[in-house]
Amino acid sequence: MKRLFVTSALAFSLLAHGAQAIDTEANISGVLENTLAAWVENPTVIDALRAQNAAHATLVEADIINLDNLWRAEVGATETPIQSEVMAREISKYLIEKQLSSNGVVSEVFVFDMVGLNVGQSGLTSDYWQGDEAKYQETYGKGSGSIHTSEVELDESTGAYLVQVSSAISDPATGELLGGVTFGINIGLLE
Repeated sequence: MKRLFVTSALAFSLLAHGAQAIDTEANISGVLENTLAAWVENPTVIDALRAQNAAHATLVEADIINLDNLWRAEVGATETPIQSEVMAREISKYLIEKQLSSNGVVSEVFVFDMVGLNVGQSGLTSDYWQGDEAKYQETYGKGSGSIHTSEVELDESTGAYLVQVSSAISDPATGELLGGVTFGINIGLLE
């Protein structure tokens, strides 16, 4: 990934939440460019993406939907073989460590492969397949350098304003498009 930039959609979303929107957009852009972009250029992330893309090269949509349904069935269950396997991966351990080092600025981070299936994550997601969502379609689906920004949402359980910023991930060595990443950002903690 060369650089991450905040889109105008984020600016409009932030404008609805107060006069400090321009500062907030600049702060998010700064965090993305100066900190978060390096997270996904790490060999742990790139190697995990390469490996999962190779393993998923022959999956068809029915296989992907089946895997997503299995993941969803594990939410809240006592036995969680798919979720446990993903959370035990080195990439997930790395992403957990990076999220914790963000002092609450990053509320979540997950990486998805070329078909939109999670490769690693800092916490459990409600679904395994991101391929049917804008975070995949507007990033991996549009190519290297693509960004998608969600609306700012109030997390009622924490009172925090959160935004999801997603970006395509390319191999730093070859430029090959590998997958994407989504960062949940607590905009109230940006300085």
